[in-house]
Amino acid sequence: MRKFLICLGFLLLATNASATEVQRRTANDGQLIMEDIPPIPASLAQLLSRYQHVRSARFSGWSEDSDSIYIKTRFGPVSQLHRVDIPAGARFQLTFADDPVGEVAGQPGGGLLALTRDREGDQFDQLLLLNPDNGLIRSLTQGHALNNRMVWDRQGRRIAYRSTRRDGRSNDIWIQGTRPAATAKLLYKANDGSLWKPVDFSQDGKYLLIQQFRSVIDSRIWLKKLPNGEPRLLVGDAEHPAANIATGFDRHDANVLFVTNQRDGAAELAMVSLAAEPVITYIPSVADWDITQFVLSRDRRRGAFITNENATSRLYLFDPARLKYKRVDNIPLGLISGLSFSPDGRKLGMTLNSARSPNDAWVLDLGRKPTSAKKLTRWTFSEVGGLDTRKFTRPVPIKYASPLANQDPADQDRFLPIPAFAYLPPGDGPFPVIIYLHGGPENQFQPSFNSAFQLWIDQLGVAVIAPNIRGSLGYGSNYIALDDGYKREDAVKDIGALLDWIALQPLFDKDRVAVFGASYGGYMALASAVHYGDRLRAAVDRFGISNFVTFLENTQGYRQALRRTEYGDERDPEMRAFLERISPLTSVEKINIPLLVVQGRNDPIVPLSESEQLIKALRSRGQTVWYLEALNEGHGYERKENRDLYQQVAFLFLQKYLLGED
Repeated sequence: MRKFLICLGFLLLATNASATEVQRRTANDGQLIMEDIPPIPASLAQLLSRYQHVRSARFSGWSEDSDSIYIKTRFGPVSQLHRVDIPAGARFQLTFADDPVGEVAGQPGGGLLALTRDREGDQFDQLLLLNPDNGLIRSLTQGHALNNRMVWDRQGRRIAYRSTRRDGRSNDIWIQGTRPAATAKLLYKANDGSLWKPVDFSQDGKYLLIQQFRSVIDSRIWLKKLPNGEPRLLVGDAEHPAANIATGFDRHDANVLFVTNQRDGAAELAMVSLAAEPVITYIPSVADWDITQFVLSRDRRRGAFITNENATSRLYLFDPARLKYKRVDNIPLGLISGLSFSPDGRKLGMTLNSARSPNDAWVLDLGRKPTSAKKLTRWTFSEVGGLDTRKFTRPVPIKYASPLANQDPADQDRFLPIPAFAYLPPGDGPFPVIIYLHGGPENQFQPSFNSAFQLWIDQLGVAVIAPNIRGSLGYGSNYIALDDGYKREDAVKDIGALLDWIALQPLFDKDRVAVFGASYGGYMALASAVHYGDRLRAAVDRFGISNFVTFLENTQGYRQALRRTEYGDERDPEMRAFLERISPLTSVEKINIPLLVVQGRNDPIVPLSESEQLIKALRSRGQTVWYLEALNEGHGYERKENRDLYQQVAFLFLQKYLLGED
């Protein structure tokens, strides 16, 4: 606590902002700027500390001998890479940088690890090679460019990856050997603004499978003969857009396995031949549930995939030879991610998470048959700060009705069911409510371990409702597209419908409701403040879009085409006028509730200017706004000391303006 108070030791400054005097101070060695935020009481920092000492461990790969696993976990300010040799064993730290480790990819047959790491949240990932035996690490890339989505060839001699180094805007594909003298070569020059990335090398290394991502509803799969062959389209086209996500070549390099929603239903498995005239074989779907991850073993004799069933994960083992699959039933109910077969194909690693357990690494031992499973073993047991997670609130799935109304008059009297999750404190209510809005927009809220929710529930006595408004993943391709282009504000109406629903529930206090969102969720929080300020007490906007036109003009160049596909092209005069009209900044005079705005100085996704212009406009009207800016963060707070202080500020803000307590 003493260290925290010393670190918080602030320097009071006075600046003039049009209508009001801004009280500014700094914290965390000057890396956090706090404007108009009152001092954090020492008692509050102490109260919240247990919730802020939760750790997690993400499964991140296998040692080449298949005996040890790699995980990402935090013992200092940010997550680093560790090795674990036995279940519940010690975590041996392998990286010691000031910034967290991103992607991890093991070298076939060699044991080196390829890593990505950015600098202070700028998301300009650089590729590194780590020897886990001696800790030596060297850079493969340098400069002001994004380098990621890396994949090794089967012999472990080359890495293909996506890079923006050519012009800062194009998502090209490059290839590079691992020897110190090896130089990177441009493999595919992308000039259409799409995201292009390598997926898999053929067994002989002569072909590269490439994924093109144009939008959440339009992705395509290409095959390129190395080094200079023209890419050949295997799956997808402009006339019939669909999501087609490549997994890899089969055992004989005769087919490519992938996930698709071409048949207008949920995402399902499929296989396309590599013949001159490709033929697609669809594999009977798992009911109506989307497949969220599909992986193959190194020898291609096994596969595994995860389905999203009502925002909960199910694991299936897959036989690539027989195109058959079987569900694994001994997996704890929760969320599964990070599937990875061991190099020998005998084990399957994964990350598991539930409402009462943070991310931890687990390993499933496999049977002789490709679809048979044996024992599931938990390899890591992450600390939870002394909290009794058995008492954590379990979310309750709910649905409420929202008007379907859009441009079609026939839809004016129809309603759309909106799925959501409600976290309730003990007691009979009525409870104040925090509406938590996910980002994306094509993300999905899933009921994972969330110590912040539990903090609000325990210490503020509030309920948390997390809706998956239209545009969210997990509910079919039609639902994803319901907020595209000129239908953007139909999603905002889903928040109005939720407020209507809350008002009818005796469990909730309709007069004490706040909205809380990050990134696109930050836009939704601001838009809700514009449209429903008379029914809200406060709003929290983290890295949110305040003006779609300036956002699209200033987000990093390699993202612009993808975001224009989602939100609309601001270069078109008609669309520009529409985007200006629906932007919260345009209607800032309608925002009459207190705001907490949180931003990272180095954010390449939603630039700093989005928060700065919003705050300037609000202060010019004398509106209450607290502002927190981290100088060493980007699109999210990765450093524990910054995240802790942000959570304390958010708690104080909600306590004051949602609950009305000083």
